[in-house]
Amino acid sequence: MQTTKPVTKPAKQRKLLYQAPDHVRYKRLAAPLSPDLRATHMAKAVPVRSGDTVRIMRGDHRGFEGKITRIDRREYRVYVEGLTREKADGTTIFVPIHPSKVMITRLNLDDKWRKKILERKKETREKIEEVAEKPPEKVVELKEEVAVEAKPPEKKPKRRKRKAARKPAAEKAKKKAKKEEKPKAKKTKAKRKIAKKTEGGT
Repeated sequence: MQTTKPVTKPAKQRKLLYQAPDHVRYKRLAAPLSPDLRATHMAKAVPVRSGDTVRIMRGDHRGFEGKITRIDRREYRVYVEGLTREKADGTTIFVPIHPSKVMITRLNLDDKWRKKILERKKETREKIEEVAEKPPEKVVELKEEVAVEAKPPEKKPKRRKRKAARKPAAEKAKKKAKKEEKPKAKKTKAKRKIAKKTEGGT
C-alpha cells in the first residue's frame, strides 16, 4: 500500500483546497453543532445543508440567526436568509460566510440519508464510551499474566578477559640480544647431504 506524505507547502495546500473534488468539498463545509444538538446526536460537527438554522459566531454579524438559503461549494461559502448588505449602486446582495464561523442550532432532517449518518455517529460514540467506562483491572491482570509467561531467559553477564601482565623492558631487551647472537642459518639440501656423510663416516 502506498503511503502519502503530509503536504506542508502553502501553494500545494491551496491547490488541494481549490481543486478538491465535490465529495471532499462537502466535508470541508462542516460546521460545529450547538451544545443541545451535540448532546442529543453525540457529534461535534456536521456538514451544513440548506434548511439548517444557523447562528453566526464571528465577524461583524455575530449573533445573527437564520436559515441557510444557499451553499456555494465552489467558493466554500454559505448564505443565510435575511443577512444582506447594500452595494454602492444601491442593490442588495447576500453576505457570504464561511461555515466554520457558524454554529448549527437546528438541523434539517428531511433527508433519510442524513438521519442514518447521525445515527451511525451516535452508535460509534456510544461504543467508544462503553469501552472507556469498563474497569481496566482485567486488562492489567491479563498483561501481567502475559508478561510472566513470556519472560525471556536471563542472560549471564559476560566476563571480561584479563589482559596479560606486561613484561618489563629489561627482559624484552635480553631476548632481543639472544636472537641477535644466534642467527639461524638455513640448511640447504647440499649442506644436509654433507652433514649426513660426515656423521656416517665417523
